[in-house]
Amino acid sequence: MRELLDRLRGKKPTLIPDTLWAVTVTALPFLDILASDEQKQLKTLAEAFLAEKEFSTAGGLELTDEICVSIAAQGCLPILKLGLNAYRDWIGIVVYPDEFVVPRRIEDESGIVHEYDDVLSGEAWEGGPLIVSWHDVQMAGDGYNVVIHEFAHKLDMLNGDADGMPALHSGMTEAEWEEIFFAAYENFCQRVDSGEETAIDPYASEAPAEFFAVLTESFFEIPDLVAEEYPALYELLSRYYRQDPLARLTKAASASSTSAS
Repeated sequence: MRELLDRLRGKKPTLIPDTLWAVTVTALPFLDILASDEQKQLKTLAEAFLAEKEFSTAGGLELTDEICVSIAAQGCLPILKLGLNAYRDWIGIVVYPDEFVVPRRIEDESGIVHEYDDVLSGEAWEGGPLIVSWHDVQMAGDGYNVVIHEFAHKLDMLNGDADGMPALHSGMTEAEWEEIFFAAYENFCQRVDSGEETAIDPYASEAPAEFFAVLTESFFEIPDLVAEEYPALYELLSRYYRQDPLARLTKAASASSTSAS
């Protein structure tokens, strides 16, 4: 175990053992449904990611192969078709055993300073490290994924402050993004404010940046729900990520049905 970690921390990509990779992917349905060529592409990308990034732990957690490979596999899914350069402006990943406390200090409009402790499962610092709770990493599924959430924030920060609009590709315009993305965001906020129970995490209504991060989680884990509730936004995210998780899910469901009959 220690040998693999030492090799992965070098700058030359090192192969992840097939057994460890298989165990990691099988435990995550949204990765398990990837086509064989995409599985190979993801594994190669994860190996390069592990060679480039620096993992550390806090709170007494022991760093293991399982932790590093699980985070790399999930975190590289959003950039499967974008490439590792999309994560170019940061290096460190800090893993806590569980939720962690971050002291906050804010000044209100009256100039009064308020101090409090924020309990978090993940956080992405602009230009700095990405922090996650290992407990929450292992809870991935059904639209909840702390790794994809925080990595989406990193994509959002690539062109400045996290504001819900990442750096767009050629053929995508800010006007189009604003029209579709922010219309969906406003609609979602109205639904949450009215007391409606939403299948998508209501935390997405906190800010455009959180809407982007939460919808990215949902896009990859419960694409059918996103496509049903916000079809134009699903299509927009599909163009941005250059992936179609709904097609993967449909194909996997069809294969499962055929196998069962």
